[in-house]
Amino acid sequence: MTSTAIAASAAIDPAGARAPRGVLPALLTVTFMTALDFFIVNVAMPAIQLDLRAGPAALQWVVAGFGLALAAGLITGGRLGDIYGRRRVLSAGLTLFTVASVLCGVAPQAWALIAGRVLQGAGAAMIMPQTLAVLRTAVPATAQPKAFARYGLTLGLGAVFGQVVGGLLIRADLFGLDWRLCFLINLPIGAAALVMLRAVPESRGSGSRLDLGGAALVTSALVALVLPLIQGPQRGWPLWTWLCLGLAAVLFAAFVLHQRGRAGALVDLAMFRRRAFSTALVSVQVFWMGQASFFLVLALYLQSGRGLSALGSGAVFMAVGGGYLLTSTNAHRIAARLGRHSVTVGALVMAAGLAALAVAATHSVAALLPGLALEGVGMGMALAPLTTVALSNVAPEHTGAASGVLATVNQTGNAVGVALVGIVFYRAASITAGFQASVVALVVLEIALALLIQLLPRR
Repeated sequence: MTSTAIAASAAIDPAGARAPRGVLPALLTVTFMTALDFFIVNVAMPAIQLDLRAGPAALQWVVAGFGLALAAGLITGGRLGDIYGRRRVLSAGLTLFTVASVLCGVAPQAWALIAGRVLQGAGAAMIMPQTLAVLRTAVPATAQPKAFARYGLTLGLGAVFGQVVGGLLIRADLFGLDWRLCFLINLPIGAAALVMLRAVPESRGSGSRLDLGGAALVTSALVALVLPLIQGPQRGWPLWTWLCLGLAAVLFAAFVLHQRGRAGALVDLAMFRRRAFSTALVSVQVFWMGQASFFLVLALYLQSGRGLSALGSGAVFMAVGGGYLLTSTNAHRIAARLGRHSVTVGALVMAAGLAALAVAATHSVAALLPGLALEGVGMGMALAPLTTVALSNVAPEHTGAASGVLATVNQTGNAVGVALVGIVFYRAASITAGFQASVVALVVLEIALALLIQLLPRR
């Protein structure tokens, strides 16, 4: 994530250029709200089950409905911003997300909550690609390293502190709202963010029409891929999950054939011929395979294995947040010195932290803290540079579509990592043994990430 990484527009940027006033606060507010919502719902599950008398399948779909709608809509959402205006689509997505949050907060039954979560995921699918695209197009190139570092900081803090915030909101139980406050809190934040988005300049990419055939193919392919990854581990991988994965491969192949040589294609396939972009995408997927699964097994280990409450385990998570805060606030400075190897070092630091957790798992909870802090330090060094290098060589007119692809890779990485590491965790003899086996598997994943980074361009 060096200042020379985004070469396409650096030549015209004056020295010391800054992001337009108000753009970063607006984008980071929206980013934090959506990232927090992704993780905060886990804390609310027991209260939701009791209040709505929801069964295990319904609870699973409260999480899966959001993730499925989000993953399926990201590429199309990114292209919508290119065609109709990124600020316009971002505002529409934020409006949908906020309204859906209110519907979740007042849901009388589990089915209504699930429907609200699906709408939240659809809104987030419109939001996430626009955020990255605006950072890439509205912020001067010389200011982008710092802007992406702040984006990475915000994204990570939403993930790390989701449990803490959720636990505090439920404990506060303002107006007797209990778990509903976890969703209703988005109403004032979303309304404020909509006003703040007026500071974001409008921008568009190429094309004037949405490729409906391509959108239908890629959406169907992503549903066929992500649905079995979400449902398979809990259901013992029945036959239909394997059939879905096979169908996903066929649909992705059909999508590529449909896009090849097509004017106004949903995704410009030429982007994937750039080594920096394609290698960064694989690296991003490996990174998120490790992070999503780590947060899951750590929460299960702390609450089911160590008997901590949601708020207590959230307090332990703050060790990760402290390490993350330390390096993510300085990620642009670290990357200016180390270049691509800021990710290499970050991956190796995460591997060291995970190895320390494997050793400390049978000791006191306090013994976990150094390993958790190291995990956060490595996360902070790796996340923002990966995002930056993936978008650095993409033409501005394709930024929205590329951002949608990048965000989709994030979500599929989440699903694949949780599915694979979940197999390791649940097949162990005990929760502690499962946690140890899982973090050892994640050490291997982080080493693979460090090796992948060597394929990126040196600058």
